[in-house]
Amino acid sequence: MDLVIRNASLPDGRRDIDIAIAGGRIAALGPRLPVRGARELDAAGDLVTPPFVDAHFHMDATLSYGLPRVNRSGTLLEGIALWGELKPALTQDALIERAMQYCDWAVARGLLAIRSHVDICDDRLLAVEALLEVRRRVAPYLDLQLVAFPQDGVLRSPGAFDNLKRAIGMGVDVVGGIPHFERTMADGAASVRLLCEYAAEQGLRVDMHCDESDDPLSRHIETLACETQRLGLQGRVSGSHLTSMHSMDNYYVSKLLPLIREAGVAAIANPLINITLQGRHDSYPKRRGMTRVPELMAAGVEVAFGHDCAMDPWYSLGSADMLEVAHMGLHVAQMTGQEAMLQCFMAVTENPARILGLEGYGLAPGCHADLVLLDAATPVEAIRLRAARRVVIRRGVVLSETAPTQARLHLPERAAHTRFRLER
Repeated sequence: MDLVIRNASLPDGRRDIDIAIAGGRIAALGPRLPVRGARELDAAGDLVTPPFVDAHFHMDATLSYGLPRVNRSGTLLEGIALWGELKPALTQDALIERAMQYCDWAVARGLLAIRSHVDICDDRLLAVEALLEVRRRVAPYLDLQLVAFPQDGVLRSPGAFDNLKRAIGMGVDVVGGIPHFERTMADGAASVRLLCEYAAEQGLRVDMHCDESDDPLSRHIETLACETQRLGLQGRVSGSHLTSMHSMDNYYVSKLLPLIREAGVAAIANPLINITLQGRHDSYPKRRGMTRVPELMAAGVEVAFGHDCAMDPWYSLGSADMLEVAHMGLHVAQMTGQEAMLQCFMAVTENPARILGLEGYGLAPGCHADLVLLDAATPVEAIRLRAARRVVIRRGVVLSETAPTQARLHLPERAAHTRFRLER
């Protein structure tokens, strides 16, 4: 074997598991495998998981914080306005440099697959060209899936639909949209129909920013689900954000959830950004903003969490840590039961992998040997600690290593070190 990991714990609760890797794939998995590896790693009971997956990000804007100025209000609309000011000054080299730096962070965090929206409302399609080049460069170690995103509205922005089609022709993977940013509700619904019909014609996936609003009457997810069914797009469509659902009345939602499930539409919440940008018009009580994650999951809808932003016009924080995303989602959704916390871990691993259609993802013989060894014994402990990624592996090759977290103590009659883990 090329590599053998010994004494691992797995997310499903199995312990003392060995993982044998050959030819970039998992060759065998089980207790005390009678094999030898050219290299062997002792997990020492720590958690080995498939890599983290970010189902929703904006890599064209990442690490641009403070350009051309800081978002003083911290609001969504000022962020959109800032991005509009920045676009004319963007250069391809700067976009590529910032995106590549973020991808370095991602690899070190065990984040090996990202779906990034890229703005196509600039007629130059400069950001599209830049991220296609980034995708080419990172392909050996990170899956980057691109969404053609009409930030200013596909109907509202002149030439946006033509630009979107050009972007798809250049190699962008997914059709995006933002119906709630069109001028009217009717235009928003029309944009959903237009974009879904185009995706169906081209055989593409769809991922729309949908109802990123506190307005309970913003109901474009309903149209998205209906168009998905009408066009036979089941399993290929995602609605991102869906924050208006947090403000809808329960009776309407009781009809909406079965519709989303029957249409096979996935839901992507963005806990860090939803809790930050929503509820801005409220005094008190103040709405949390994030969509109804536990209710969607209970209804059988595929739900993932995304990072959305990192140090850009909308969000001044972020470090490519999907455990931080899961940690925020767990708190905002009050998902503190043991099974619910595990669901939050799945929302940054297995669930988004299915939404993105990643081939060979998982922990079973035949799957790609894409693995992360964490400084934690369980998924819940990993979320609690935002655990260090001891080893990050892609196709059986070690990409990154981080020392386990440990503090040296100078306390009388106490241990010399602590690892912040519960010792029993």
